[in-house]
Amino acid sequence: ICQKMNASLTSEEIVQDRNASVLPSVLDAIGNTPLVALDRLTAKAGLKGRILAKLENLNPGLSKKDRVALQMIRDAERKGNLRPGQCVVELTSGNTGTGLAIVCGVTGHPCVLVMSRGNSMERVHMMRGLGAEVVLVDQAPGSVKGRVSGADLDLVFDSVGKIVAERGAFRADQFELGSNFDAHYLHTGPEMWRQSGGTIEAFADFVGTGGTFSGISKFLKEVNPDIHTYIVEPTGCPVLARAAAPTCQELFWGSDPSHRIQGGGYSIEKLKMLSEHTYYTDGFMQVSDERAIECTRLLAKEEGIFGGFSSGANLSAALELLGGEHSGKTIAICICDTGLKYISTDLWQTDETC
Repeated sequence: ICQKMNASLTSEEIVQDRNASVLPSVLDAIGNTPLVALDRLTAKAGLKGRILAKLENLNPGLSKKDRVALQMIRDAERKGNLRPGQCVVELTSGNTGTGLAIVCGVTGHPCVLVMSRGNSMERVHMMRGLGAEVVLVDQAPGSVKGRVSGADLDLVFDSVGKIVAERGAFRADQFELGSNFDAHYLHTGPEMWRQSGGTIEAFADFVGTGGTFSGISKFLKEVNPDIHTYIVEPTGCPVLARAAAPTCQELFWGSDPSHRIQGGGYSIEKLKMLSEHTYYTDGFMQVSDERAIECTRLLAKEEGIFGGFSSGANLSAALELLGGEHSGKTIAICICDTGLKYISTDLWQTDETC
């Protein structure tokens, strides 16, 4: 563990060293993001304890998925699974795709990204601007624009398989490749622990592929088994909570499984990697679209941090923990991506006019 944490250097020394010289490429700017205390927000809420937020929105592609993209491509090249100049294909809700567009552009791999039309279009423009080819998949019949359903995601998975076969491409499978887990177990988790001075007592994370939650949770529980970790899911679509308590499905499964919190709510069959690490979970929490939006806006107004839907979901979970059994404790969360990717959605669209 000490080797993973690079204990001979403090986080400040690592960042200062990185910023003191010219970096070889933008890939060297991925990671070592700041950890910020949300003390103004907790004080206004009248809560005891602290929330520490890892600002993953400050990565070059404006999300935590830059780490995963870099780890997947580097690992695949090193193992010989990805040939020089070979095309890379993956499905995305936008963040992994943006990270892959950046990494593939720098490393010389053509990149094809497949996304549901239910996701925000800002991400499409960004990925295309970074040189990737973006394939948009129509939503399933009955799906609502801006709300991605499991049926929508199944259509995207099907399209990815066809494109990989047609182009002889490498599938940068964030659901299967251990690189997703490793990016956070080897890097994000150790960074958080080091930056916090070893004060983290709980961790909550909105689950998409499960790489962030499982990687960080495993690391934190290795350095301190008393740390509690919680999976956060959309209300109405808590696939992991439902799988963990199959006899109580009515408690966890709403009539409408679609939701606005982009990047989560995948079917349990897709979460093979996370299912291997569920023993790191101390509990499940659900957050509604409305509460995620409320907390994302609160984060921006009170702390000046402009995050996306899942960042608000994480904040909601942390506030709930501080208001309950973890009162007075230190809770860690991730600011998963930037709110700039959701300007066209109801996250930031209000009735106010200019």
